[in-house]
Amino acid sequence: MSTLASATADAAAGAGPVAAPHRWRAALHRFVRHPAGMVGLALTTLVVVAGALAGRVTASDPFRTAGDPLLAPSRAHWMGTDNLGRDMLTSVMHGAKTSMVVVLGVTLLASVIGLAVGVVAGYRGGWVDDLLMRITELFQAVPRFFLVLLIVALFGAGLDNLIYVLAFTSWPTLARVARAEVLSVRDRDYVEAARSIGASDRRIVLRHVLPNVLPTALVVIALTGSRIILLEASLSFLGLGDPTVMSWGYLVSNAQRFLRVAWWMSVFPGLAIALAVLGINLMSDALNDVLAAYSKAPRSARWRRRRSRPASLPAQLPVR
Repeated sequence: MSTLASATADAAAGAGPVAAPHRWRAALHRFVRHPAGMVGLALTTLVVVAGALAGRVTASDPFRTAGDPLLAPSRAHWMGTDNLGRDMLTSVMHGAKTSMVVVLGVTLLASVIGLAVGVVAGYRGGWVDDLLMRITELFQAVPRFFLVLLIVALFGAGLDNLIYVLAFTSWPTLARVARAEVLSVRDRDYVEAARSIGASDRRIVLRHVLPNVLPTALVVIALTGSRIILLEASLSFLGLGDPTVMSWGYLVSNAQRFLRVAWWMSVFPGLAIALAVLGINLMSDALNDVLAAYSKAPRSARWRRRRSRPASLPAQLPVR
């Protein structure tokens, strides 16, 4: 009975790798001091702010003619105009808005599906694990880009359809990573202690298992965002994007015929894609470094207290 009480106390004190708030603050402090992370955060913030300000500091309609066609960058048009006289700065900022909406929607949906599949498969095991992993492998066996092309061609190229299609094909990697993390923690002492005192599976998963999956999952989710930007731009470049919204891929595609006479039509949207992907990748690398250091930190608050406590004095001092 004393062993059970000790194990339960260790679980409550943080013997497992459940993150304490002050440790998350320490991880955030390490991220802030990471040079690549700060560069990536600055680039990502620039893209997000550009998308958020689209329609506020620029025209609300990116398809509206703003001047003569093929004007070079100037004070009137900082990024010039395209072949139809549309302001390129307005178009690039609206393209950032479209990309951020797609990335946010796809990332949220794919994260929910991937985490649910991975956690259930890893925690339940048995035939449930086999079934879910065979479904995951089926999705991974088919080249994702061609699967997306097929689905978009069948169901249309609206923005909502694009988000659903990309989310539907983006969850398998996260599912496999989440399953591997669950397998590494589901039989640890603090989980067994929670089971032994009658904790429900739902409570164990939410309280002890899922918090240990999230650090690694965050890196995968961040990398998914950069791939989604490239996929959305590629589909728009091929003419399979939503024709009612401005997209970076559409801008690059439209600029192909004017590379020799209007370099700015392709350079600025291409640079926007590169900066967005680079920013997310740098943030992902920094996050991976920070979480790797975090995972090597001491796991138990009790262990930390024991290390910080001075050694106990002997019961009786020698008498001279």
